[in-house]
Amino acid sequence: MTHTPLVPRKYLLTFILVTSLFALWGFANDITNPMVAAFQTLMELTAAKASMVQFAFYGGYATMAVPAALFIRKYSYKSGILLGLALYAIGAFLFIPAASMQSFAFFCVSLYILTFGLAFLETTANPFILSLGDKSTSTRRLNLAQAFNPMGSLCGMAVASLIVLPQLISDRRDALGQTFFHTLSEAEKADIRLHDLAVIRNPYVTIGIVVVVILVVIALTKMPRTESEERKAQGETHTTRQTLSNLWHNTVYREGVLAQVFYVAAQIMTWTFIIQYADHLGIDKATAQMYNIVAMSLFLCSRFISTFLMRYVNTRLLLAFFAIGAMLCALGAVCVVGMVGLYCLVGISFFMSLMFPTIYGIALEDVDSRDTTLGAAFLVMAIVGGALMPPLQGLIIDQQEILGHPAVNVSFLLPLACFILIGIYGLRAFREVKR
Repeated sequence: MTHTPLVPRKYLLTFILVTSLFALWGFANDITNPMVAAFQTLMELTAAKASMVQFAFYGGYATMAVPAALFIRKYSYKSGILLGLALYAIGAFLFIPAASMQSFAFFCVSLYILTFGLAFLETTANPFILSLGDKSTSTRRLNLAQAFNPMGSLCGMAVASLIVLPQLISDRRDALGQTFFHTLSEAEKADIRLHDLAVIRNPYVTIGIVVVVILVVIALTKMPRTESEERKAQGETHTTRQTLSNLWHNTVYREGVLAQVFYVAAQIMTWTFIIQYADHLGIDKATAQMYNIVAMSLFLCSRFISTFLMRYVNTRLLLAFFAIGAMLCALGAVCVVGMVGLYCLVGISFFMSLMFPTIYGIALEDVDSRDTTLGAAFLVMAIVGGALMPPLQGLIIDQQEILGHPAVNVSFLLPLACFILIGIYGLRAFREVKR
């Protein structure tokens, strides 16, 4: 029996370099999530208005995913990576004038441009990883590469919890555990804003410098041509209209895009509002962020576990099983008021681990290689779910209490509904492959 390598030796260097990109956008994602709570206090915003950080961040994906795919179709995966890194760095460096102007809107614009770069990177890196080896191992290969995404996320969370949040003067509390920033005079608030916005700015500027270094390394490295690029070189291409028609008539792909919208929405809601959930229990932001780090650690461990399980369990069925686990944890977060509810909320991350790359791999499994780039773009564009639903959850949280139950608990009915739909997708996709 011939063993099919997960990553052939000739693609190993490319695999390593492209996989490093997963950590880069993981860092950006998860240093940004706790900034919602930080801006809420510092700029004296409602939860709904503060969640515009997420609207700007994930809205950038929706805006740029399809243009990124068209750019890559015309040029190459390497060109897409380089342009993505350049936009990432520009967005990060824009935090310098945003902090100087003390403008929440400018911060949102900076994040919006930064995620133009992330849209290019995700539209490029995911299908590139799928193409670096045998198609039968493509979903496992993507899960392995995606395992490095939470490593970057953990770095982002660590920077947020150990460096950024503890230095925020606006989050300091009195003996009763209450923040006192809102009680200060406008002059005192202005001084604190100047200090705290500089604290928020610094890690973004640092990661911008790291991104520039990686851009130079990749620019100097020769990348292999994929099957779709070989076909393009030989003139064997589909028109954009043909590709759109093929994708639309592929049921597993079409439903996969919708499932990805709901998955990203559930992920962002779960991680963004852990801090508000903990705050309702009297836990300060820096300590609450530690629960986010535990959640991400579970996410990382589970991704390696799920990649191993895929050798023995059908990926579509495994997706459905993990969705059921996430539903049960989300139900606990809704129904149980107290630390047990918080533990259930943290536990959701274990079951979310395989969802993004598995939905992605299943959706593209039977897509023609000539249609993969644009197909990948719509799956990346599905990240817009992270822009649309957090503000809705923020509106629920702002109600404080609903029918005598804490509104922050009730708000997690939204992720619960998302996991139900993801479970249905896994079962429907499994039925299709059996058929």
